[in-house]
Amino acid sequence: MKRALALTALALGLLSCSSDKRTVLTVYSPHGPELLGSLEKSFEKAHPDIDVQWVDMGSQEVLDRIRAEKDNPQADVWFGAPAEAFDRATKEGLLEPYIPTWSNAVAVEGRDAGDHWYGTYLTPEVIAYNTQVVRREDAPKDWDEVLDPKWKGKVLIRDPIASGTMRAIFGAIVARSVTQTGSPEAGYEWLRKLDANTREYVLNPTILYQKIGRQEGVITLWDMPDIATLKQRFNISVDYIIPSSGTPLLVDGIAIVKGTKHPKEAKMYYEFVTTPEAMRDAAVNHLRIPARTDIPQADLPQWIRDAYSKIKPMPVDRKMMAGHLDEWMRYWDANIRNSRRGK
Repeated sequence: MKRALALTALALGLLSCSSDKRTVLTVYSPHGPELLGSLEKSFEKAHPDIDVQWVDMGSQEVLDRIRAEKDNPQADVWFGAPAEAFDRATKEGLLEPYIPTWSNAVAVEGRDAGDHWYGTYLTPEVIAYNTQVVRREDAPKDWDEVLDPKWKGKVLIRDPIASGTMRAIFGAIVARSVTQTGSPEAGYEWLRKLDANTREYVLNPTILYQKIGRQEGVITLWDMPDIATLKQRFNISVDYIIPSSGTPLLVDGIAIVKGTKHPKEAKMYYEFVTTPEAMRDAAVNHLRIPARTDIPQADLPQWIRDAYSKIKPMPVDRKMMAGHLDEWMRYWDANIRNSRRGK
């Protein structure tokens, strides 16, 4: 209901206060209703004069909307997206600098040098599979194994144009090509081979989860926390493999939107959702990996501790990604999407 209200008010451009006279704080986020709803409830309990209204959408969609609303910002806080998306927003002047009280608890690579955004969660990208159809020993162990012809017509991919997760994976593959050869072409060829194995580019994560669960596809590329949630909390027959050669370890960030009408409340929310207590709750109940380095690993769930021991971060040049990812994705959309699918 609150999301619907927020969307309606955003469309009209009239959102300033709720019907009960509380100050409305609008949050754009891809983090999903469970996490956002939980944080909304606890924040409003601590600050009963503030009404949090969140709009759940893909991280690229958030960036596109904030761009479109630059002259009349409707959001106060942007909560969730890969670092490269925040880097692009910073370059475009869309974010307000803010130094959180815990700024020293995040590694240099997990923050903007000008304090326009800071990391909240770490998100490893993985290869996921339906366990009713694919045995663990047969599942792809690395990115290139997903291109094996035996997976033809069995791979589902979330449409990358609107998805920060998929843009990050595709971007990492192309960036690897540029680093190794000086050209994106080898990365593009990798994406052509993936296209040949792809059954469908699905519209949103919910459809992706449903189709994997129904075995309409048995392999996908996605982020580890969401796959762990499907497995542990919803008993969907999925599991994941951490790619052996390395994986993009995304820094998921938070920022205040430039021109926010509620700067004080935005800072309060920013601080609230990133406390050690909120980070631990997100880890235990929503399977998020904290970016803060001052939270003892002993306080985190065992699956996170196990993941730390297995993850080999894939080197990704953030500057290159911020400068070229849009270009690479436009090329993919115009020249690769569906060019080999089903052939």
